[in-house]
Amino acid sequence: MTNAHRLALLSGFAVFLAGCHTDMWVQPRHEPLDENKFFADGQSARPLVPGSIPRGHLRTDDAFFTGAANGRWVDTIPVPVDKKLLLRGQERFNIYCSPCHGRVGNGDGMIANRGLQLRRPVGNYHTERLRNMPVGHYYDVITNGYGAMYSYASRVEPRDRWAIVAYIRALQLSQNASPADADPAELQRLQNPQTQTPATPQQEPGQAH
Repeated sequence: MTNAHRLALLSGFAVFLAGCHTDMWVQPRHEPLDENKFFADGQSARPLVPGSIPRGHLRTDDAFFTGAANGRWVDTIPVPVDKKLLLRGQERFNIYCSPCHGRVGNGDGMIANRGLQLRRPVGNYHTERLRNMPVGHYYDVITNGYGAMYSYASRVEPRDRWAIVAYIRALQLSQNASPADADPAELQRLQNPQTQTPATPQQEPGQAH
């Protein structure tokens, strides 16, 4: 490369650098928790505007997000209850609820058996009082806590709370169902097992027909 080429290259590079500005990099700014005398409270970090709602957190469905509507606990789960929801509820229940309430919800979980309960016995979902409690009550307890139980709002999202509530209702039904709650055909089958057609035993490989 000749000296003329080097000079031209350096000149072009100098022009390029002259066109670059670092104003955005070095502009005045405040570091976290810096003091700022511009505001009366002396703080550079400003609080949220009252009434502002983070994107994606607008909660207009009171029944879904609070378990109550018109000042009363709801008695209908505000999401479709299907097998998938119940299985999800079972999983979340076994993780968060069974240590105190037990796997079937009768209040004899590990915490209760080890005498670690502080103020009152662990709730037994199969008592008449709790069987008759609206589903909104259970959602509120998961959200806000009750007695010695603290809030699980930061651990269990709203839809999972309803999944747990649905599973609690399934547990209550499993332990307190009556014959009238069964499907008529299934009840008939259980009451008359001798009328069932015995299953044909599978033949061993090579066995003659």
